[in-house]
Amino acid sequence: MSSSVIVGTQWGDEGKGKIIDIMAKEADLVVRSSGGNNAGHTVVHGNEVYKLHLLPSGILYPETICLIGSGVVVDPSVLLEEITEMNKRGVTCDNLRIDARADIIMPWHRELDKLEEEYKAKQTSVNVGTTGRGIGPAYTDKARRIAIRMYDLCHPELLKTLIKNTGEFENLMIEKLYGGKAFDLDAVYEEYKAYGEKLKKYMADGSVIAFEAYKEGKKVLFEGAQATLLDIDFGTYPFVTSSHPIAGGACIGTGIGPKMIDEVIGVGKSYTTRVGNGPFPTELNDALGELIRNRGGEFGTTTGRPRRTGWFDAVIMRHAVRVNGLTALAINKFDTLSGIGKLKVCTAYKKSDGTILNDFPVTLEELSDCTPVYEEFDGYEGDISDCRKFEELPEKCREYISRLEELCGCPIKIIGVGAGCDSVIFR
Repeated sequence: MSSSVIVGTQWGDEGKGKIIDIMAKEADLVVRSSGGNNAGHTVVHGNEVYKLHLLPSGILYPETICLIGSGVVVDPSVLLEEITEMNKRGVTCDNLRIDARADIIMPWHRELDKLEEEYKAKQTSVNVGTTGRGIGPAYTDKARRIAIRMYDLCHPELLKTLIKNTGEFENLMIEKLYGGKAFDLDAVYEEYKAYGEKLKKYMADGSVIAFEAYKEGKKVLFEGAQATLLDIDFGTYPFVTSSHPIAGGACIGTGIGPKMIDEVIGVGKSYTTRVGNGPFPTELNDALGELIRNRGGEFGTTTGRPRRTGWFDAVIMRHAVRVNGLTALAINKFDTLSGIGKLKVCTAYKKSDGTILNDFPVTLEELSDCTPVYEEFDGYEGDISDCRKFEELPEKCREYISRLEELCGCPIKIIGVGAGCDSVIFR
């Protein structure tokens, strides 16, 4: 038996879709366990490029069961659009399953997301910069136990009652607190009842599916959305997401125990990026940062927003190794850095009083008092996209990779040298 968790180690967009797609070829079950359609995976499969937001990456393999776990918040309109688009491209999606416990994103969640961000931007200093897809409000309703779930969506009479009860409460907040326009609850019911009719065939008990697959010795792959530093507990709070994209979230969002996890692979980049607001110690606000952004294609899969870019941060990576229990690293986009000149890596943080921090700070206040301590490397030259063995890489590139391993305290077993799923080196 074998089960693997794939997690992002930075602020997301590390190329998890590529690594997941490589591993999904051999998996019997691929599970998406957290987040929603605020996160996107770009998968290059053959000559085709697929941008997935809710569908697990294993959907391209018809023999692989793909499960959307209970920890995911599902926007049914987005999911159905994604299924329809995949159908047009010859992907049946008949291998999809959705846990009956998964919570549903309602139209008022999207509206509240927008209104809350506008309010916070005016009244406080905390403007998280959400995608506006209703993720946070949906998780809020889950925590206060008034959410509508996949099971409810597929049972019309229950759905009608819940939309009336919950919808009246949500409309009250929209109108009285934010001055917005209330939703027509009858229209919402008709819309979501139609979604339920289309999605009912995918409904299942995800916990049972995952447990049985593991017990039978099948290969189970848990794919993470977003990344470690966006975790609501261990990320750069409050500039975080509303769920647990760390390895432990795979257990919570699927319904399996931690002893059923055999390996945890952390995905990162040879540099660092971030989308949205929040701290970014190694950020490059200059021509070099722009060069890396353009060469690396650093624009959001979901939003199209340009990503902030910066040097590789080993402090962040050590944090990711610790909180996820990483057994290996997969680092992408070494090809992007080829030919840009000297390279830098942040090895520690220095506070204004001269104190050196080797571990990632707990609070933003402490982080804001830190500047990166850099180690500089000679850059490497040439097109490395055709390299398939570690020994084929330029000597300076090999030295850079070896030093990253030392600084992070975790072996780099997968090296990305291009966009395609075949553009990797396995060690």
